[in-house]
Amino acid sequence: MKDLTIGKEARLIFNFTIPMLIGNVFQQMYNIVDSIVIGKYLGNEALAAVGASFPLIFTLISLIIGLATGSTIIISQYYGAKNIEMVKKAIDTMYIVLFIASIVLSVTGILVSRHIFKLIDLPNEVIPQAVLYFNLYATGFIFFFGFQGTTSILRGLGDSKTPLYFLIISTLVNILLDLLFVVVFGWGIEGVAIATVISQAGAFVTIIFYLNKKNDLLTFRPLQMSFDKDIFIKSIKIGLPTGLQQTFVAVGMLALYKVVNMFGTTIIAAYAVAMRIDSFASLPAMNFSAALSSFVGQNIGAGKLDRVRKGLNATLWMTALISISVTIIAWLFSGPIMQIFTNDAAVVEAGKDYLYIVSAFYIAFSTMFVYNGVLRGAGDTLIPMFVTLFSLWIVRIPISWYLAQKMGPQGIWWGIPIAWAIGAVFSFFYFRSGKWKTKNVMVSKIK
Repeated sequence: MKDLTIGKEARLIFNFTIPMLIGNVFQQMYNIVDSIVIGKYLGNEALAAVGASFPLIFTLISLIIGLATGSTIIISQYYGAKNIEMVKKAIDTMYIVLFIASIVLSVTGILVSRHIFKLIDLPNEVIPQAVLYFNLYATGFIFFFGFQGTTSILRGLGDSKTPLYFLIISTLVNILLDLLFVVVFGWGIEGVAIATVISQAGAFVTIIFYLNKKNDLLTFRPLQMSFDKDIFIKSIKIGLPTGLQQTFVAVGMLALYKVVNMFGTTIIAAYAVAMRIDSFASLPAMNFSAALSSFVGQNIGAGKLDRVRKGLNATLWMTALISISVTIIAWLFSGPIMQIFTNDAAVVEAGKDYLYIVSAFYIAFSTMFVYNGVLRGAGDTLIPMFVTLFSLWIVRIPISWYLAQKMGPQGIWWGIPIAWAIGAVFSFFYFRSGKWKTKNVMVSKIK
């Protein structure tokens, strides 16, 4: 465990972020490897099917991940206040909620998947593969939630290294199983889904076994867990806005797919690949934001508001430098990167257009995420939710739809960074207002 309330702010945040970032790089490798194997061996329709499945998966898991975020903030603040009894109660409550939610969402997702794909006008030739992939993937939600929940708990306690080791092993297993099931056994798109479920199950089971042996605070014994209603309510108050925010983002992705689907399988496949690359490029900002949230949570719990501002400034500088570097890489190597996933020249060209446009605005994306990281760490998650909903539903989707009529697929790509820029501006001005200082979940308030 790591106490983030003492020591040099920039160094603490950087050192806390790096293992988490590496871990999430390996987490993204699940999707990256899936897409590479599918694009190289199964073709554009399968690639489009997996791409279309992602926003549906994201929609179903977003609300629960948001609630888990609320629990993580509570855990970090109680841990910063050295209230270990409440930390244990929060951990138990989080696991119980995640277990129930995973079962409900698996069943719901399998029942509605075909209807959702039809609703967003996915081409008929793509729907059967999309349904098959999604339904198999959904059977592993219980392992996905279990591992992500454990990872979130460890981050709230200041430990971003332990999950990394299990993610590395799990990702390597996923790569080997992808190749075995698709290339050797010839199972097709279902082989990719099965490989992912097996890998996620292995990651959850092994990390729980390890923690039961090595960590008294995080022993996982389902029959001895107790549900704390007050902590659950606090988690909802803090996490529900984030969960709703992510859910509306996910639904927005589905709505955007409806616009993308107007242009056929080639553009859908290009968008699926470009989004994978884009998600990979966005990881530094997202992980620095998550690290900053834990840093802010512990320091607010300890009553050290001056460290919050120093941590914010350091994180803004670090993410700005990284964002500029990633933009340059995307501009210089967008073609070769796209060719890793597919040999189809039309798909490569459409993906390059996406990357040229969107990557220029990564610095706006990172700025938005860093400010929102402070707000979430303070327990003030409602305003970031409203900012995200406004920038997505009032700006991104309408502008993407309008520009698509005028410019074709490039119009859709332009709607993405415009929304980021507006979100960054709103988050900045709300932070400057200082209202987030009163959202501490502890009894005492920071003035």
